Amino acid sequence: MATPITLLLVRHGQSEWNAAGRMQGQTAHVPLTQLGHRQAEVAAEELAGLRPGALLSSDLLRAVQTAEHCARTTGLTFTTTPALREQGYGVLEGRPSHELWDVVDWSDAHWSADGGESLAELHARVAAFLTQLCAEPPADVVALVTHGDTIRAAQAVAAGLGPDAMPAITPHNGSVTRLEVCE
Repeated sequence: MATPITLLLVRHGQSEWNAAGRMQGQTAHVPLTQLGHRQAEVAAEELAGLRPGALLSSDLLRAVQTAEHCARTTGLTFTTTPALREQGYGVLEGRPSHELWDVVDWSDAHWSADGGESLAELHARVAAFLTQLCAEPPADVVALVTHGDTIRAAQAVAAGLGPDAMPAITPHNGSVTRLEVCE
């Protein structure tokens, strides 16, 4: 039985594509807005009060910029991993989000856009990451800077739920979600 650890899941601050209503997915180069930097600073202050012992981040720019705020405020260094990336939306990335309601089959956990990743694949990626983290935890409290769908997948994995039962609510930009794993 693995030792329980606490995850502090930080959703990156608002990005330029969040503000423009564009689907980001795994598009790597999208930076934070000024509001996003402020949200990241607030999340970093909250993290500092929760005293994580390790800090990991998605390797996508919006998460890295958020992690930089978290690192400065907590005094921790961070490492990046593609395991914490957002769900890939392939050919749909960059398109206005409102156009996707008629294109995406939100009810099918195995549906994916061309070149993208299904919710089932995202769920499996996050489950594998959490299994590895539980096997070799870097600390008792670990902060993960990541993305909305990735947080929802982590919540489902921790609750023993499959990809078809992921929470419907996506955490707000710059929020910190506490999750107990490895129990």
